[in-house]
Amino acid sequence: MGRLALRTNGFEPSGTLAMGALARRLRSEGRDIISLAAGEPDFHTAENIKAAGIRAIRDNNTKYTPSDGTAALKQALSRKLREDNGLDYAPEQILVASGTKPILLAAMLALTDPGDEVIIPAPYWVSYPQIARIVGAIPVFAACQAEFGFRLQPAALEAAITPRSRVLILNTPHNPTGAVYSAGDFERLMPVLLRHPDLWIVTDEIYEHVCYGGAKAMSLAAVDPRIAARTVTTNGFSKSYVMTGWRLGFAAGDLPVIRTMADLLGNIAGPPSSISQAAAVEALEGDRTFLQTNAKSFQHRRDITVAALNQMPGISCFAPEGTFYVFASCAGVLGRRAPDGALIASDDDFVRSAAEHAGVVMVPGAAFGASPCFRISYALDATLLETGLDRLRRFCNTIV
Repeated sequence: MGRLALRTNGFEPSGTLAMGALARRLRSEGRDIISLAAGEPDFHTAENIKAAGIRAIRDNNTKYTPSDGTAALKQALSRKLREDNGLDYAPEQILVASGTKPILLAAMLALTDPGDEVIIPAPYWVSYPQIARIVGAIPVFAACQAEFGFRLQPAALEAAITPRSRVLILNTPHNPTGAVYSAGDFERLMPVLLRHPDLWIVTDEIYEHVCYGGAKAMSLAAVDPRIAARTVTTNGFSKSYVMTGWRLGFAAGDLPVIRTMADLLGNIAGPPSSISQAAAVEALEGDRTFLQTNAKSFQHRRDITVAALNQMPGISCFAPEGTFYVFASCAGVLGRRAPDGALIASDDDFVRSAAEHAGVVMVPGAAFGASPCFRISYALDATLLETGLDRLRRFCNTIV
């Protein structure tokens, strides 16, 4: 039997998917489990968007499209980027693909060589380091402290940059912490970015429309034109537009890098779904009131979650400004014991003990590169969420 490729050495499965698998296994054993792990909105795709997809099928719009997306969708995205994000990209500077993960992979392939370094602020979405490793790049982590709202600070960025640094990944609104970078946050990073003109920036803005209060998602490329030419802006329809199963993402940037990424994706995945693209045009140009309705519902659930967590012994968190996650500290329970006498020495111990004793599944902060923390997704029915939080509270009260 032949050996596996060396690039797979040390490759790890997604920590979020692993906890989802744990929830399914416990349910298969007859356990009553509430999963607060899934990064998927519980709403359904809006009716007008579904109708556009159905219409595409009925109109026999079921053939291959151009590998980088249909002209109609790229024109709609050009308008969206201009109106929503202050970004002026022609349709040919935009590509569409079957989800944002392939786009991020294509960006890493286009921008890095084996041995180059990719700077990833930590906490981070679990896939960023793995995507860097797939292409032979080396993930370098820049720690983001809770005292700064988990936003990357200039000193931490400067300390992470070396002669081998090629790409910085910035995610806002941020998974797992819910941090939203403001124009001021970006402007504070500008002196560092301008001192290192060979550093590309790839932004992930997929939670763009899930913001609360006065927070507003900003696109780095719109903040300073000196940075725009070396920024690849990525986004998608899964989170804000509640289209996870439609599998559609997009990117915009300087023409040479977008064309290179499009050529790579054409060979890796081929064109995205014609049906999904037709639905996405409607998502962008049809009735979008669901964006505000959903964000308001998420904000209500966020408030329930934050209030409940901050009343649990040993647990603390701040109110996130965006996404549908809370990233909480469990430092206060470390060194103590679960109801079965087992020592809780890590966030992983805490999360697994909560699954076992409370029937509540979460994701340990270690999966996101930050301990001792855990992530809760509040993208589920408020009544079920409150039940899960009550179970967690009762469990925390039993830790001694």
